[in-house]
Amino acid sequence: MSNQLTNILKKYWGFSTFRPLQEEIIQHALDGKDTLALLPTGGGKSICFQIPALAQEGICIVISPLIALMKDQVENLKKRGIQAIALTSEKSKKEVDYLLDNCIYGKVKFLYVSPERLKQPLFIERFKKMPVNLIAIDEAHCISQWGYDFRPPYLEIKALRVHHPNIPFLALTATATKEVVDDIQEKLAFKAKAVFQKSFYRSNLQYVVLKEEDTLGALLRVIRSIKGSGIVYVRTRRATLEITQLLTSQNISATFFHAGLSIDDRLQKQKDWQENRIRIMVSTNAFGMGIDKPDVRLVVNLGLPDSLEAYFQEAGRAGRDEKKAYAVLLTNADDKLQIENKVALQYPNRETIKKVYYAICNHLRIAIGSGQELQTPLDFKAVSESFNIKYATVIHAFPFLERAGYFSLSSHIAHSSTIQFLVQGNDLYEFQVRNSNYDNLIKLLLRSYSGLFETHVRIKETDISKRFRTTPSKIKTLLHDLHQLEIIEYIPASEFPIITFLQPRVDLKQLRIPKEILEERKKLAQHKADSVIEYATEDSVCRSIQLLNYFNDQTAQPCGKCDVCLSKKTPVNLSDTEFKTIERLIYSYLKDSPIVPKKLIQLLKKDANKDESLFVLRWLIDNDKIAFNSNNELTYNN
Repeated sequence: MSNQLTNILKKYWGFSTFRPLQEEIIQHALDGKDTLALLPTGGGKSICFQIPALAQEGICIVISPLIALMKDQVENLKKRGIQAIALTSEKSKKEVDYLLDNCIYGKVKFLYVSPERLKQPLFIERFKKMPVNLIAIDEAHCISQWGYDFRPPYLEIKALRVHHPNIPFLALTATATKEVVDDIQEKLAFKAKAVFQKSFYRSNLQYVVLKEEDTLGALLRVIRSIKGSGIVYVRTRRATLEITQLLTSQNISATFFHAGLSIDDRLQKQKDWQENRIRIMVSTNAFGMGIDKPDVRLVVNLGLPDSLEAYFQEAGRAGRDEKKAYAVLLTNADDKLQIENKVALQYPNRETIKKVYYAICNHLRIAIGSGQELQTPLDFKAVSESFNIKYATVIHAFPFLERAGYFSLSSHIAHSSTIQFLVQGNDLYEFQVRNSNYDNLIKLLLRSYSGLFETHVRIKETDISKRFRTTPSKIKTLLHDLHQLEIIEYIPASEFPIITFLQPRVDLKQLRIPKEILEERKKLAQHKADSVIEYATEDSVCRSIQLLNYFNDQTAQPCGKCDVCLSKKTPVNLSDTEFKTIERLIYSYLKDSPIVPKKLIQLLKKDANKDESLFVLRWLIDNDKIAFNSNNELTYNN
């Protein structure tokens, strides 16, 4: 089998050997065992499920969180002559129907789907008939409520086992703490725990934290000093544009990216950057997942990230070609306060969440006890203005109502118009007889679109108006009338996301937000924020060691090239452990009262080498950890 796997690797990817752990993960999956693979960004996760799928008859189902991620992997497989498809929300019911048939009777090897797709009856019925050989769960940290990108639909994945109980799961992620690792296996109902974890250490990646009040000036210096392609991560959509304008004004080729752009704009910007027509991509955290660009030399975080998991994954997008690259965190004194305020904003109290629920239901005119399965566009800004609630409060309260099972929200902002017939058979025929003014339109709709009785089908009013020889506005009026008459459900095209009521509206006294959704997640978010602040301010421990310790890797050694390690470069060549030991000694002597330097050196002689003590002492003074007072004594800076 080993030769067969190497031959597949050589045939499709041109490599003659596997990277560390890849072959073991592949073999474990081929043995029919559930597997969790933790490999750093750029560590070759995709090959771990692609090769075992190619080594067997049948199709591999790949569950992935983002359309861009799916499209990118499908395109890469097709370039290698491997048949793969992705069921994205852009496809009509008819297209989905046809593609699913190909997965059963054709030669498709990989089917990419979002977790939301797994609950759809059409998918489930076809999935039962598919010759599945492996189920791969990409970005598996999304399944864990303790992960940094929790997505409730991921919890539905284990239900697939009912239809194919003997098919193994292969879960993959680049970042996971011990709690997340355990949670992933539990939520996917692993038959036996099995974790393959490669060290997250990246020998070619140089981590740097720069504390600068003028972060924009520092950003320009960094970009000018490091040649090649780069990404700059910022906090807001507005900042993407402002930073891009700053860079281009300084003759630095740059563009901006965020989730609010149209799909075409995003694809074009991504292509320009990937093909090096644009050097710097300035983006929110919406950019980068699944992007296969190996020659990124620089990733800059302008301000503190939300978590070390997110930071590690963003930084890991640099140097995937294993050549030298830089991950730079630019921070100033305001960042700590901003990240702490963000946690408070993102976790409103129960009363605030109830207030937002009340506002949404009243804005949509939903009575208590009604609304279940209603789908309708929701203008969050209008809710905010109508009920005098801050827009940010509405936005941050809504996810808790989602997680508690009251609503769901479509993942795409802009959407086409859709219709679904609510009546059929004799009832529909009798309506047409009684209402001849709607008869021709109903006949046209039924001739033009399939599946109208089973699900919402995308339509274009302009196309219908041409066939009906009238104006689009007239068609919209007729469709709206049919909606009011409860013959169809008509959802007009909108720039707003679609909200779905998962249960009838409840009285506020009955609204329940479970403790683990609010208190425990807030506690977790605070822990993540504290970890980021500690990373940005702790400058006596190697950056790589700090990051790897966070992910429970205690084997890390000083990297020798981060800003912390470089600041300690000296003939005495202290290890981190030796440095920390002397540092603690110094603090123990200074904690009660100030001491003149000469006396402090004499005290340290009892326990440490003089040259080493002097070096640590100088470093602590240079980095404002200790300082001289007016009497020329050393004091401990709290």
